[in-house]
Amino acid sequence: MQKFKQRWEITESWQLIFPLLGITGLFYSSYKLALVFTDEFHIAFTIALAVIIFYFLLKLCLYFFKKLENKWIVKQKWEMIRIFIVFAITGSTSAFIGRPLIGILGITKENLNPILYWLLFIIIGLIFYQILLVTLGWLFGQGKFFWEFEKKMLKRMGFNRFLKD
Repeated sequence: MQKFKQRWEITESWQLIFPLLGITGLFYSSYKLALVFTDEFHIAFTIALAVIIFYFLLKLCLYFFKKLENKWIVKQKWEMIRIFIVFAITGSTSAFIGRPLIGILGITKENLNPILYWLLFIIIGLIFYQILLVTLGWLFGQGKFFWEFEKKMLKRMGFNRFLKD
């Protein structure tokens, strides 16, 4: 455990919640992916596949941590886990909110051209994504990081005239 704490620069016990949340979320995602492929098989087969998927997703996450370690300025490495968690929650939540909202507006695939439907769905999801990213980033204690990230993203999208530095 000490080696793990040193690797992620964890100095307080409460900081362990973020690696725990990250691993739990990663296993849940792995299990849900395994269910897609094995919904008619025995549960043991599904769990075995989930463990394999978990291993590969964990390796992928650690690869991204390594690549982004020098690009993202954080005080301690464990904060990167917190940032990844915010990105995961934000992406899922924006899609979760966008789908019912587009239904409330009366927009369906049946009454609108499918290309236009998906374009509107992406635009609505993107709007909520921007709002949620800063809000959840602030709630997870990374408000400054996500505000700077948001400003860069909005500048790339051409909204730089609305931002004051």
